[in-house]
Amino acid sequence: MSDIKLTNTTSSAEVRELTRLERIGAHSHIRGLGLDDSLEPRDVSMGMVGQQAARRATGIVFKMINEGKISGRAILLAGRPGTGKTAIAMGLAQALGEDTPFTTIAGSEIFSLEMSKTEALTQAFRRSIGVRIMEESEIIEGEVVEIQVDTPAGGGEKTGRLTLCTTEMETVYDLGAKMIEALTKEKVTAGDVITIDKASGRINKLGRSFTRSRDYDATGAQTRFVQCPEGELQKRKEVVHVVSLHEIDVINSRQQGFLALFAGDTGEIKSEVREQIDQKVAEWREEGKATIVPGVLFIDEVHMLDMECFSWLNRALESDMAPVLVIATNRGIAKIRGTNYKSPHGIPIDLLDRLMIISTSPYTEAETKKILIIRCEEEDVEMAEDALDLLTRIAMETSLRYAIHMIIAASLCAAKRKAPEVQIEDIKRVYSLFVDVKRSTQFLMEYQKEFMFNELDNGDDEEDEDDSDDEEEDMEEDEDDGMDE
Repeated sequence: MSDIKLTNTTSSAEVRELTRLERIGAHSHIRGLGLDDSLEPRDVSMGMVGQQAARRATGIVFKMINEGKISGRAILLAGRPGTGKTAIAMGLAQALGEDTPFTTIAGSEIFSLEMSKTEALTQAFRRSIGVRIMEESEIIEGEVVEIQVDTPAGGGEKTGRLTLCTTEMETVYDLGAKMIEALTKEKVTAGDVITIDKASGRINKLGRSFTRSRDYDATGAQTRFVQCPEGELQKRKEVVHVVSLHEIDVINSRQQGFLALFAGDTGEIKSEVREQIDQKVAEWREEGKATIVPGVLFIDEVHMLDMECFSWLNRALESDMAPVLVIATNRGIAKIRGTNYKSPHGIPIDLLDRLMIISTSPYTEAETKKILIIRCEEEDVEMAEDALDLLTRIAMETSLRYAIHMIIAASLCAAKRKAPEVQIEDIKRVYSLFVDVKRSTQFLMEYQKEFMFNELDNGDDEEDEDDSDDEEEDMEEDEDDGMDE
């Protein structure tokens, strides 16, 4: 066997103990949509609580995405603040899995990037469309019978022979210096079952053969035993890669190149590059080498987009290769950004007509308590039952987010007292230290004159001036009428 170029070898024999660092975020407890096999929502499942109707509707969307029947559609999650809109979107992302591209952006991000608004939206769209590329590669798979390495006396390149076998055949391959180095790096010995990629020369050790399990080798607990391969030594194996259209764009763009994927600074990509890539992907689809995986683009706080962005979304949703667009907003009747026109949710009427709207409702007291229990488990906080009841009452009177923020602060107060769990006094202490929106507003109303740039006084003065102007106009009109008479 001729010398094969070796790339990207990793040692599977190396066992490292890694300490996993877990970050706790606002939605880190969400594991999925919490639906059963018939797409009916469970009361409490996968971190999701309540919102039965919204989750049921999202479950139907999830099913349609999996079957590839909803490409180019748009979903609007509309509801009051703190009713779980982003949680439902995150649950959808978790349910779809890693193979389906899921891109999350905020509406205001579009204006802070060093590129045009439409280019930023185009890149977000193409990040959300996956291409599943199927490649066939030739591999050699067998059990190592013997490895012989010859070192020349004069100090030249090493040569050797590798004997591989299956249950039906045995073959001897000639080795070059790079293959010998790769086998040494992988610590391959007689009795190992290995695969060699003929194109790249990559060696992968699958484990030890069962026929060697009774040998007096120093095998550890990590040793994996596998069956000796059957059939031919050389086999054709299908390898599947899923990449997004945006990644293909970046790699084929001469200005940025492959390293731009890691740097993150991709810049603007020419439309000619995208057209060529779309043509190539269409050819691959016809030849059966690739399939399109329509993913999901989630735009939170979508009311922050302006009229130009909404017009672009209208056109983009009609494209053949459009992802599922999921948008969320907590606005009611609001002005469309950049105009004086008011519209439901701050979204133009022509785009609203294209949307499937899912509304979220406020949580009940029982559901709020379940959410707080889940968050306590997620943040590893022990809380007494009466303290949990008080926290639930605070959540109902103020907001759920305020109550969730109090959990870890109350835990620190309890730790300072060296108490095993959070008690009522810890909740009361945190409640006195950190004010909620209602108390803060009340404080501002009472002491408004002591703050700088007070708007209320100015507003009152303006109203008084307006009233006096109106009175003067009325008097002038009366004088004019008297003169006419």
